[in-house]
Amino acid sequence: MRLLFGTLFTLLVAAAVGLGATYYALTRGAAFDALRVGSWTAWPKTGTVDADPYARAEIARSGRLPIALGDGVSFTATSDDAGRPLDGRCDVQLSGITPQARFWTLTLYNNGELVSNSVHRHDFTSEEVVRRSDGSFTITVGPRASAGNWLPTGGIEHYELVLRFYDTAIGVATKAGRELPMPTVTTRTCP
Repeated sequence: MRLLFGTLFTLLVAAAVGLGATYYALTRGAAFDALRVGSWTAWPKTGTVDADPYARAEIARSGRLPIALGDGVSFTATSDDAGRPLDGRCDVQLSGITPQARFWTLTLYNNGELVSNSVHRHDFTSEEVVRRSDGSFTITVGPRASAGNWLPTGGIEHYELVLRFYDTAIGVATKAGRELPMPTVTTRTCP
């Protein structure tokens, strides 16, 4: 009897640890082969047959269609460069330049959904962003209207920014952040 209870307890603990670790990996983006540059994270192999099991499970859970590696790569930021979570009540600035790509988009999401706001603005593209003469740009993400490139948050607490590059050389062979001139993410003002 003691052996039976010991075996059942061991199986229960193993199942709880295994399921807990899997849940954590799927909800926290703990897939393998992550490419990190500042506050931006990408998983270049996600859209390939070489995607790891956790990436495949996350795709199945979320229902998102990943960009195939030959088409481009998608970077996500959930915090600024100092590690503070992105808060829709604060003004956050994206500044700098992007790696070479034929086209890119920057989209604001809240739990996988577009953020609702009064001006119905959810994204910027490389064709519509206002740039300086040196090719750099600044985009303000925040609840209050701002001059220049402004992406409204609607005042939500947490959000994520997704920067997708199409027809680009960024990929699996990219190893270091110095190879990629990604925009910085800085929290400017917060109530």
